[in-house]
Amino acid sequence: MLYTIGEMSKKLGIPASTLRYYEKEQLLPCVERTTGGIRMFKESDLEFLNIINCLKKAGVSISGIREFIALVKQGDASIDARLAFFQREKECVLRQIGELKKTLEVLEFKCWYYTQAKQEGTTKRLAGLDPEEFPKPYRKIKFELTQDGK
Repeated sequence: MLYTIGEMSKKLGIPASTLRYYEKEQLLPCVERTTGGIRMFKESDLEFLNIINCLKKAGVSISGIREFIALVKQGDASIDARLAFFQREKECVLRQIGELKKTLEVLEFKCWYYTQAKQEGTTKRLAGLDPEEFPKPYRKIKFELTQDGK
């Protein structure tokens, strides 16, 4: 089955302009066109486009995605390189997840902090507390926030 750019964009949940951009950036080397120049996507393009979207969400640059596409074009000779590519990107995402978890902890602490301040009508008492006086889940965070980025 073939899909127009509009149909494929709906399937993927991305704007048609994104698909045009991907093609312009040579990320879609196999997109067919009708004699009238209309892009037509195959079912097999769906998985490929979903991989591109996954890589974009992972923060992979356009040039990084091009690198992957070049490896795919090499066929089975590039299996090791493709595996290494995805292992490298997985490690990057795991680092990002770790950083986001730390960010979430700080945000949770600040939500608690300002909930307490709202109840008390001031931040003065909380601002004067030693990190050990905070509830246990927030002590480490408060300590880290007061260490001048160390």
